[in-house]
Amino acid sequence: MKAKEKLLAKKLRAKGWPINKIYRELGVSKAAVSVWVRNIELTNVQKEKIHRGRFSREVIERARRTRLRNENARRQVIIDTAKEDIKNLSQKDLFLVGISLYWGEGGKTGGVVRFSNSDPRLIQLMMKFLKEKCGVPRGKFRAHLHIHPHLDYKNAERYWAMVSGISLQQFYKTYRIPSKASKQKKDSLPNGTFDIYVCNKELLLKLQGWTERIHELAFPTNNMLQSNHAAITQW
Repeated sequence: MKAKEKLLAKKLRAKGWPINKIYRELGVSKAAVSVWVRNIELTNVQKEKIHRGRFSREVIERARRTRLRNENARRQVIIDTAKEDIKNLSQKDLFLVGISLYWGEGGKTGGVVRFSNSDPRLIQLMMKFLKEKCGVPRGKFRAHLHIHPHLDYKNAERYWAMVSGISLQQFYKTYRIPSKASKQKKDSLPNGTFDIYVCNKELLLKLQGWTERIHELAFPTNNMLQSNHAAITQW
């Protein structure tokens, strides 16, 4: 029996301390404190103070942090479980993933293969696709950075050179003119948005053919959404 802790718990309870605060203060279990102080009657004033304390800023903040930790833990379980659905990334998978990414995010006009994004993981994946599945040699890549003028564009250039593997000598002049459409998002992209360029009309046409074929295979009876609307060959 922890006689000293029991005595102190009773004294604190008599002063109006809530059980949650007592057991944390003494470093004992909540159940033990509940038993030790169960016969101590609180005044109405003490009860009201404890009731108000449950909704104090500190208590609310602590509850919020606990809720966030629990929610993040649940989310991570879902994410980790989902990862198990993909055992590996084959060369065929990489080919289809790269085509799909370009279909959604790539440039479709101008006779230039162009992919723009602010997510370094997508830039890395597109570079892998273009080099390994499209056969683009390292020296054929060009890069273009869009960034707000108040940000460190030199540091951003070095960052994207590292991410993409494209030499700084192959970068076009960085675009640093502020955008009216994103005045409220000036610091949300500290490294700006990165463009991959490959000046290759034939590859652009291949990408058109690959995307069209994916759609044909997915919807073999649908002839209404064929490539005549894409205008990818305009340059």
